[in-house]
Amino acid sequence: MADLLGSILRSMEKPPTVGDQESRRKAREQAARLKKMQEDDKKQKADFRKQMEKLISDFIQSSSQKRKKFDPMNKLERSILHDVVEVAGLTSFSFGEDDDRRYVMIFKKEFAPSDGELEAYRSGEEWDPQKAEERKRSKELAQREADAAAAQRGPAPEPSPNSNYKQKYSHLIGTVAAKEGAHTLEANKAYGCVPTANKRDTRSIEEALNEIRAKKKMRVMDTGSCGPSGQ
Repeated sequence: MADLLGSILRSMEKPPTVGDQESRRKAREQAARLKKMQEDDKKQKADFRKQMEKLISDFIQSSSQKRKKFDPMNKLERSILHDVVEVAGLTSFSFGEDDDRRYVMIFKKEFAPSDGELEAYRSGEEWDPQKAEERKRSKELAQREADAAAAQRGPAPEPSPNSNYKQKYSHLIGTVAAKEGAHTLEANKAYGCVPTANKRDTRSIEEALNEIRAKKKMRVMDTGSCGPSGQ
């Protein structure tokens, strides 16, 4: 009985020391701080989203606003704003070089930015429709002038080889082409485009078949005459 009681007492946890109690207290405090930080961060995100939703709603209801530029935001805030804009059915873009100085611009669908407008914002310039139209006309005029100059010059000359092969191989083929020595093919209904003189067998198909049949018949007759005689 004493042994059983001793084993039970030994298996029971010892009361925590002062040091263990202090470590557990600090761990509980740290966990509580972490939980509060997470709750505060979640609340800040929710508050920021509500703020952006209010601004987007006002922007949609405004008949005079076609686009809206926001102040620079961090990456998380920009992602929340882009999400709110997408849900609202608008268009948004981020511009700027440095990550902390990038800003968001939103546009109504019917006033989506052109390529020139986006290029201006990416270059850090303000969009000026009048200047953009002038640049467009200048480019079109320069293109028309280039096309007209190309048309006046006419087609480009065909490239010529660097060396004259007739002179290079004149010791082999001569300086004058031997036209008389060229072989001209004439179409032949029986033999196609191969000259008749080049054919080894000038017989027609019927003649060749008749000759083959005659040779087979002669072999059969020879075989019959050389066979064993009847008893």
